[in-house]
Amino acid sequence: MDITVYRAPPIAREYRTMPAATYNLGRALQARSPNGVAFVPIRSMQVLAILDAEEFVFLDSAHKCWVMLAWTSFQTQARTALDQPVAFESVSYEDTAAQAMRRLPREFQLALQALSAKHRIDGPAKVLHLNAKRREHAQPGPNQES
Repeated sequence: MDITVYRAPPIAREYRTMPAATYNLGRALQARSPNGVAFVPIRSMQVLAILDAEEFVFLDSAHKCWVMLAWTSFQTQARTALDQPVAFESVSYEDTAAQAMRRLPREFQLALQALSAKHRIDGPAKVLHLNAKRREHAQPGPNQES
């Protein structure tokens, strides 16, 4: 799917951190996408998140193709474990972005979880054949006769 989005000049920038679970889940959904872009509807806020290799952008339904907010410049190299938060830059393009940021981190996490639960991994199932050695002579237990 192709979506053309536009950006106004940025009106605010701030550095934040994102919980590792949110970042990791977003990247996992993006990696599953055949074209490397994940579309995450945040229905409770009427916002669409678009996740690509460089940034997460958020479109408000009121302004459809205009970026309201972008999370970019992820500092993944600064963390030493996958469960550590990820620092990023939040760039606001619309006046509504500041208000949206009050709810967006929590609602985005919930939307990612909901999408991940629905997302099927396509492909054939495989049965693994494991060769286990059978025990020839099992030792009887303390209450069993030999």
